[in-house]
Amino acid sequence: MKIEKLTENKIRIILNLEDLEKNNIDLHSFMSNSVESQNLFIDILDKAEHEVGFTTKDCKILIEALASSDGHFIFTITKYKTNTDKDKQKRKKLTVKRKVNNINSENAIYVFNTFEEFCNYCSYINTSNLNNLNGLSTNISLYVYNAKYYLVFKNINLSFKNLKGFYASICEFAKYINHSENFESKLIEHGKLIMKKNAIKKCIEYFI
Repeated sequence: MKIEKLTENKIRIILNLEDLEKNNIDLHSFMSNSVESQNLFIDILDKAEHEVGFTTKDCKILIEALASSDGHFIFTITKYKTNTDKDKQKRKKLTVKRKVNNINSENAIYVFNTFEEFCNYCSYINTSNLNNLNGLSTNISLYVYNAKYYLVFKNINLSFKNLKGFYASICEFAKYINHSENFESKLIEHGKLIMKKNAIKKCIEYFI
């Protein structure tokens, strides 16, 4: 088990099958969100509070889950502050959102709700083993459209050695846009180009 603190309100947990076996949980009960798996998450939250200071007191919790092809389970846990008694009682009730990434497309678009979220992603890239994305894409541009920020990847190298790690990390900060090629035309026509070609590198250079 590995615990990483991404921001003050977000952590990432990486589990493998051995971690499940140690807790007497089989793969079926784990993926079906059983009582045993929820108890495991509660133990994980207690461990995260002890190791990285990630406390969930008086907070709602959202868990996003991703199963990788190498047998690892990657969870992003986000907490939301709340002060009502009803929400306090539900602090440890877990909501799991499972998502699948497309790793066969040469083009992709991801949307960030704010520019700050985009900067948080770039800051994470800068301090992770993904800090060298030169071989990932020939063109990484940033657009703003309807007050949201869209990161556009063109000609993605499907042989890039850290491709799976890239998809796993960006989904912790942004949402994948379906039918990216069609949506890109809308961005070009109605959006505003903020950073051209090397958006992540420029953000790290000027804002991180």
